[in-house]
Amino acid sequence: MAVGIFDSGLGGLTVWEAVRKRLPDLPLVYYADSAHAPYGVRDAEDVYRLTKAAVERIWEEGVDLVILACNTASAAALRRIQEEGLPPGKRVLGVFVPLIEALTERKWGDNSPPREVAVKHVALFATPATVASRAFQRELAFRAIGVDVEAQACGGVVDAIEEGDQILAEALVRSHVEALKRKMPNPEAAVLGCTHYPLLADVFQEALGADVKVFSQANLVAESLADYLERHPDMLGEGRENRFLTTGDARQVSDRATQFLRRKIAFQPA
Repeated sequence: MAVGIFDSGLGGLTVWEAVRKRLPDLPLVYYADSAHAPYGVRDAEDVYRLTKAAVERIWEEGVDLVILACNTASAAALRRIQEEGLPPGKRVLGVFVPLIEALTERKWGDNSPPREVAVKHVALFATPATVASRAFQRELAFRAIGVDVEAQACGGVVDAIEEGDQILAEALVRSHVEALKRKMPNPEAAVLGCTHYPLLADVFQEALGADVKVFSQANLVAESLADYLERHPDMLGEGRENRFLTTGDARQVSDRATQFLRRKIAFQPA
């Protein structure tokens, strides 16, 4: 009954933690492609190739459903992986859908024409690759009209978080928020379009101001997954073990993950 969670590094652990709290009896196979992280500075073809290889490896762990807990992979690879065809009984889902459902207040299955929504000015903070893909804007346009999205590529933030440099990460966030505000002085909402960023949600909120509603992905993805599995119980794979796999140095990744979540995490070589 295992479900897979994939990220290029440790950011997806924010999703893992939220899913663990929401579905405590669900075994999770977490896969970090640490040897090739970060994905946010890679081109789309490279991200697709790495993501597809990772998904296929996760399926070997008795998993039928994989969550791409990586916005860059969701932006650059998800649609292509789905359109090229999946093996029977396998599914791959991304992290944009729950976010856009929350922002537009409409379910993904609602196929009515795009309509106006309450929020008109949205700040998107994401990796350079996610920003360049315009995937968020494309998916949002299927559901809403009249929404002005200003994107800010947050270079360096993921690296600082992965390296455990909190001071640098916070300084970079403030700098990127300042840059965004020069382009959009008064955003009504902000989307943290990287699963690393919830760790700095308070810093984003402080820099943006109390009046800006900040949408973070981890809890939204966990709730969406719970709903999906209730509607599709057949997507629970045969795996029974919680596992953490990495393409990087397992000991080093384990140490950083333990620091990341403030709990003991033990990765194994993928």
